[in-house]
Amino acid sequence: MAAKSSRQFNPWLPFVTLLRKEILRFWRVSSQTLLTPIITASLYLFVFGATLGERLNVIEAFSYAQFVIPGLILMGVINNSFANTSSSLFMSRYLGGIVDLLVTPVSPPQFILAYTLAAMLRGLLVGTVVGLISTLFAELPWEAPLLAILMAMLASFLFAQFGLIASIFAHNFDTLSMYSNFLILPLIYLGGVFYPISILPDPWRGLSYLNPLFYLIDGFRHALLGVGDTSYLMAFGVSGAIALALFCWAAWLIGKGYRLRI
Repeated sequence: MAAKSSRQFNPWLPFVTLLRKEILRFWRVSSQTLLTPIITASLYLFVFGATLGERLNVIEAFSYAQFVIPGLILMGVINNSFANTSSSLFMSRYLGGIVDLLVTPVSPPQFILAYTLAAMLRGLLVGTVVGLISTLFAELPWEAPLLAILMAMLASFLFAQFGLIASIFAHNFDTLSMYSNFLILPLIYLGGVFYPISILPDPWRGLSYLNPLFYLIDGFRHALLGVGDTSYLMAFGVSGAIALALFCWAAWLIGKGYRLRI
């Protein structure tokens, strides 16, 4: 009887295997997936921290370096979370490996969770290292550390879902890169990374509130500095609603097997 129970199938074994595969995938090429974005973010920190940090002041009582560092940390989290799920799932589709995954006993929620956790791990690792490097240029007060961590995790989760959706709809590598270059980066730069929304004249200030990334960036900065253009409730509410909508969309697409084969 004991021998029989030991041979029972563990329903979480395929999930754990897929999660381990996704983590090892980006870890084996860490010079590209971790080191490169950290170096890029460090260059931003040098430019805005060492050269402009003490010479500009966009909000009272804080240097420009203190203002821009939260946005740069979150930018690393967002870009790498998106890149991990989008590149991994698209390569599986492109090379045909997705067929092997589709015949395994992995449910759509487990499928999404494995890809999402690996992407969040990569994004949060980059964000953590960028945050540590930023201490060389400015000291942040960390007014609400728990809220800051939750916002970083929410941003990572949101863009992991968006990466899955983008990889499903992408026809080729050029299409996939367009999501990053022509959608995510412009929204990041226009979302208040380098300037507060409050200093913009109308109608640009009002239009900035339509940018979904503004709520992620401002909420994270608010938690670190204690100053923001919107409330915690608004920042978490809007970001959480978008994340939930993207998760449901990704679950529906993967559950239907929509465009999972090229």
